Amino acid sequence: MKKRTNPESSTSEAKKRRREEDDDKVGCSHSAIEDGAVSEDQCLPLEDDLTFSDTSVALRMMRAQFPRIDQASIPPFILQSQLYSSVNDRTQVDRELECLRREKVVRVFKLNTGQDDHAIIFLDDYLNQVDRIVKRMEEKKQSDLEIFKLFKMHVLDSKLEPSIGHHELLSLLSLGGKVKDAHITLLINAGLLTRQLIDPDMYWFAIPSTGKLWKGLSQGRNELLSLIKRKRHKEMFLAELEKKRLRFSPLDVRFHVRDLIGSGHLKTVQTTSGLIVRILKD
Repeated sequence: MKKRTNPESSTSEAKKRRREEDDDKVGCSHSAIEDGAVSEDQCLPLEDDLTFSDTSVALRMMRAQFPRIDQASIPPFILQSQLYSSVNDRTQVDRELECLRREKVVRVFKLNTGQDDHAIIFLDDYLNQVDRIVKRMEEKKQSDLEIFKLFKMHVLDSKLEPSIGHHELLSLLSLGGKVKDAHITLLINAGLLTRQLIDPDMYWFAIPSTGKLWKGLSQGRNELLSLIKRKRHKEMFLAELEKKRLRFSPLDVRFHVRDLIGSGHLKTVQTTSGLIVRILKD
């Protein structure tokens, strides 16, 4: 007698298989593939895609490979440490990054991770995020939203450094009209500015909605280092490591490996069997 199958069960199993197949894909952002920013044949293993010829190429490729995370409103960002692992000459990275910053292609942000971390975001991505914030506030019928237009036009366009003083901020915003401290508070509450702890008259430019993400960044670093340290020689083949899934970070292994190599916690060693990732700092 032929065994009857439950159509709903078959559908459920098929969906589960598709999810498992998706989980096995590493190296490229799903959204990047869907949006056409990067094609399937560009999704190379990290071992074959670890270094680039210059900073601009590295930034654009890592933007395309930015991991898909639940908070879709967060623009793709690249850590400065990742650039150091992706372009062999650090001096070249610093020089080319400074040129891109001055040409208003990217912005550099100091991160609140307790370490000397900096994130790089393409300016267009950041301005789009500001527009999304304004749109959400408009839907909530909030007032004084003109300040965001002034912030984009007079502050972001002219102040390219990661921080700004209170008086300079007021001066730039005032180019578009009278500005009160309440307007500054609105920018802070939107997550676009944070006060510096050591000097309350200074602000860091900030990336909204990323508080939990920076916590995940720190936890992911510790988790990945702990994973490698448990190995006999405190090393793993990169191809094997890249298949791992992190429990405490929304960012993928590829993202963290680049970061930890660039910050000097990991080093790579080429062998006849493949590239090995080894603990450098214990």
